[in-house]
Amino acid sequence: MKKRVLIPVPSYGFDPSEAAIPWKLMKEKDIEIIFITPDGKKATADKLMVSGKKLGIWKSVLRARKDAVEAYFEMEQNELFCKPLKYTDVLEKDFDAILLPGGHDKGAKEYLESKTMQLLISAFFKAKKPVAAVCHGVVLVARSIDFDTGESVIRNYKTTSLLKSQELLAYNLTRLWLKDYYLTYPGLTTEDEVKSVLADSNNFIKGPTPLLKDSHKNLKRGFIVKDKNYLSARWPGDIYNFSLEFIKMVQEV
Repeated sequence: MKKRVLIPVPSYGFDPSEAAIPWKLMKEKDIEIIFITPDGKKATADKLMVSGKKLGIWKSVLRARKDAVEAYFEMEQNELFCKPLKYTDVLEKDFDAILLPGGHDKGAKEYLESKTMQLLISAFFKAKKPVAAVCHGVVLVARSIDFDTGESVIRNYKTTSLLKSQELLAYNLTRLWLKDYYLTYPGLTTEDEVKSVLADSNNFIKGPTPLLKDSHKNLKRGFIVKDKNYLSARWPGDIYNFSLEFIKMVQEV
């Protein structure tokens, strides 16, 4: 029987690498991927990340890399991506796992702030099914509340996320012309918010300095944190390691 994985995204602004690379690798393993959006209409990734326009001299460093862009254009033609379900149309019991991409464009806020999504994630944690989150996707997990304790579902888990140093570096490199594009929530970094819900700040694991992006041939460049049924990663540079580990978790369910 095919494994079924849920991938929620906002209407606009998700990171193309963090959705398309996992999608492509799972598809190759014959895993069924169901997309959901706030209104059940086809979503669009952050156009700056796809095209690199407006990124100036930092385009080659900050935009999605070639393999991710190619995977995104392929995903865009996929029937299940073109006909997503609504956030309110799905139940945890109908899926084996959930994967949460990130996205720093302000459009991602409807996803990061969705109470429907937070309740759904809490249900996956209660069922002890695999939950994987990367970059800003970890913010959504951090905001999801355990039904029994009233605390974040990851309060007692080890995790990583987009690092404060990464977020502020991208902002400072581009703020003259992109303003606060790289700060989803000006004044509060992803790392700071995630740390604030943890029982012990030492449960936040930064990993090695993120300089080079991983690939099939260089998985060691990617950094992930796995704790029981929960998997987290920091940025698109971790996405191959993250995706392949998540596939293992799904296959073991």
